[in-house]
Amino acid sequence: MDTGRKLFIIWSSCNAETAHNLVFMYAVNSLRKGWWDHVRLIAWGPSARLLAEDPSVQAELPRLQDAGVELWACRACAESYGIAGRLETLGLDVLYVGEAVTHMLQSDWKQLTF
Repeated sequence: MDTGRKLFIIWSSCNAETAHNLVFMYAVNSLRKGWWDHVRLIAWGPSARLLAEDPSVQAELPRLQDAGVELWACRACAESYGIAGRLETLGLDVLYVGEAVTHMLQSDWKQLTF
């Protein structure tokens, strides 16, 4: 997407409470309330492992997807944890994110980190 208000969220916390009460809540409300036109959530590091292992966190994925949140996970992290396939099964795009994040930082995307 080349136009509009764009936000990418780096989610690295392995804390489920942070996922439920900050990351997911803000991502969903951002789109439903029109704060942002495009929201991309990137599970990076320990958050990817939490997502692969915690059913309560996994249960939130349909709500995020229904709201239109784009879901990514860092492939390097996922491979180091041995969870890349699991994250793909959960519906995330699992890819090497370093270059993409750099491009977003250098363009008109805004960034939020949890």
